[in-house]
Amino acid sequence: MSPLTTAAPGAPVVDLDLADLRRDPYPAYAELRRTAPLAWVPSVGRHLLTRYEDIVHAEKLPEVFSSREEGSLLLRTVGPNMLREDDPNHRRLRSAAEPPTRPRQVRDLWAASFERTAHELLDRIAGRGEADLIADFAEPLVAANLALVLGLRTASAEDIADWSRAMMAGNSNYADDPDIWLRAERATRAIEGAVAEAAETARREPDGSVISSMIHAAGPVELAEIQNNVKVIIGGGVNEPRDVFGVGAWALLNRPGVLDRVLADPASWKRVFEETARWVSPIGMYPRQLTQEYEIAGVTLPAGSRVALVIASGNRDEAVFERADEFDIDRPHRPHLAFGGGPHFCMGAWVARHEVSAIAWPLVFSRLKGLRLAEGATASDSDSAAGRMDGWVFRGLTSLNVTWQAA
Repeated sequence: MSPLTTAAPGAPVVDLDLADLRRDPYPAYAELRRTAPLAWVPSVGRHLLTRYEDIVHAEKLPEVFSSREEGSLLLRTVGPNMLREDDPNHRRLRSAAEPPTRPRQVRDLWAASFERTAHELLDRIAGRGEADLIADFAEPLVAANLALVLGLRTASAEDIADWSRAMMAGNSNYADDPDIWLRAERATRAIEGAVAEAAETARREPDGSVISSMIHAAGPVELAEIQNNVKVIIGGGVNEPRDVFGVGAWALLNRPGVLDRVLADPASWKRVFEETARWVSPIGMYPRQLTQEYEIAGVTLPAGSRVALVIASGNRDEAVFERADEFDIDRPHRPHLAFGGGPHFCMGAWVARHEVSAIAWPLVFSRLKGLRLAEGATASDSDSAAGRMDGWVFRGLTSLNVTWQAA
C-alpha cells in the first residue's frame, strides 16, 4: 500500500513550525489535544495523533496501524529493521536480539561493568568541581555500556555517541537537510564494518551480547539484518538513557526538597525514572501507516494514511495525568507511553532503567558533594547557563552544567 501524502478527507489541517516544536512542543500538543486530536500537519507530512487513549488504541491494532511505513526517515537512515516490521518478521528479529537486555541478564551480565564505568568517569571529573554532566558523564557512560551489551568490543564510547547523534539527526530530518543525510550515511557505513567484525568474533567465541545472540539464534539471521538492527539500537540506546538522566537530574536540582526525599529513600529513584520519562519523553513520536480504512479520533483515515503517534503528547494528556505539565514523583501510578507499547515496547527499557536509576543518579548525587546547577539557572529556565532543552522527535538536555565541592 503506497503512503498517502495528503490530509484525509475531513481531517483538520494545522500548520506547525518545526523550529517552534524543537524549542518547546508542549503548548502545540495541548492545543491539538483540545481542538484537533487527529490533525494533518503539512510540515511533518503526517497526521498527528495526540491523545493518550487514541495512541494506546492504535498501539493495540498493529494489523491496522502498521509499523511498515513506506518512505520513513528511519528506513532511509538504517534500512529495513525490526522497528519498521510487523509480526512475524518483527518477532523473529526481536527474539534473536532481545535475550541480553532482559532484567535478569542486565543484573547478572552487565550491571557490574556499568557501575565500574560510572565510577571511572566520576573519578575523572571529581577533582574539577564543575562539569557538563551530559558530555562528561551521561553520554560516555551509556555509550560505553551500549558497546558492551551489543558486543562492539572495538568501538569506543566516542564512536557510539557520534554514530548515535548522526543517525538520530537523520531519523528526525523532516527538513531534508543534505548535510544531515551525509553524516548519517557515514555513520551507518562505519557501523556496518564494526558489526561485521564483531559478528565474526562472536561466531567463534559467543559472549552473551546482542550480536552474539543474533548470530547464534535458533532461526537464521542475515548479517545485513544484524547490521541494520544494531544501527537502530545504537540510536535509541544512547539518547533514551542519556536524556532521562539529564532531565531527571535537572528536575531534582531545581527541586531541593524532592531531592532530599529521594536521597533519604533510595528506592524512590525508580519513581524518579518513570516520572522523568513521562514528563519529558526522550522519544517524542513514531510513525505508523494504515493498512485499511479506519476511524479514529472522529476522522476516517483511508488505507495508506500516515500517522505519527505523539507519545510525548499522550504523556501530558490531562485526561489521564492530573497536573500533567508538572514533575511529580508522587503522582498516582498510570502507565506512561515513553517506551511505546504492544509488540514494539522498547527492547532496551530494562537496560536504561538499571543504568540510570540504579547506578548513574545514585553515584552522581552521592559522590559529587554539594552538587548544584551552574550559576544563572532558575527553576523554570531550560535555556540557561545550566543547560538547554531541545527537540521534539527526540527531546532532552543538550548540556547540564553543574558545580560541586571538589574532592
